[in-house]
Amino acid sequence: QLQLVESGGGLVQPGGSLRLSCAAYGFTLDNSAIGWFRQAPGKEREGVGCISSSLGMTYYVDSVEGRFTISGDNAKNTVYLQMNSLKAEDTAVYYCAKGMYYWCSSYDRAEYDYWGQGTQVTVSL
Repeated sequence: QLQLVESGGGLVQPGGSLRLSCAAYGFTLDNSAIGWFRQAPGKEREGVGCISSSLGMTYYVDSVEGRFTISGDNAKNTVYLQMNSLKAEDTAVYYCAKGMYYWCSSYDRAEYDYWGQGTQVTVSL
């Protein structure tokens, strides 16, 4: 059964760091890109970044470029989102999602067919 399980969210002070994990079951990372998304209260879900393990490529939106890093461990079939220099505006529920292709196509939600349950990240004093 295809499934994505996220972990690692929590409360952190501005300037702090968190690492989110996304464990994949029922498929391998070589076959599908993994996208990271977030949704803040009252806002639309937005893309944060994407990794294509088979191509060795990562992509980030401008708002997180240089602060967030996506990596993958094929042996554990797990993708990570390392978040540094966190800001209050990074507060959101974070989701990982399985792309329909092995390359990172876009952040169009229609191109992602399985989603994790989401994990809350709160950046506050």
